[in-house]
Amino acid sequence: MGQLNVTVNGKPFLVGCEDGQERHLMDLAAAFDQQVRAVGQEVGQLGETRLFLMTALLLTDELSDLKLRLTHMQNELAKVQAEQARVEMKAAAALENAAKRIEKLGSGEG
Repeated sequence: MGQLNVTVNGKPFLVGCEDGQERHLMDLAAAFDQQVRAVGQEVGQLGETRLFLMTALLLTDELSDLKLRLTHMQNELAKVQAEQARVEMKAAAALENAAKRIEKLGSGEG
């Protein structure tokens, strides 16, 4: 397990991560740092703990909204897929009926 120094709100923090995940962790820390700085500009310096908490709550709220949107989109996708399957079955049945009619016409029955 690796350790990495990241900087958030101008302060270094030593954090652990799985080997090979260092770049990802640095990217996450940079994104969190941006959020912390943005919250700090909006509400002022509250103290590091409160600033981090406020940022975490805002990010958690955003994550919650995204999860709801994802669930909604997955439900919509399931509806579209079900409708597509229904239409495909209907089209297959129509083609089958047409093929039967053509066979009848070809054999002189129709």
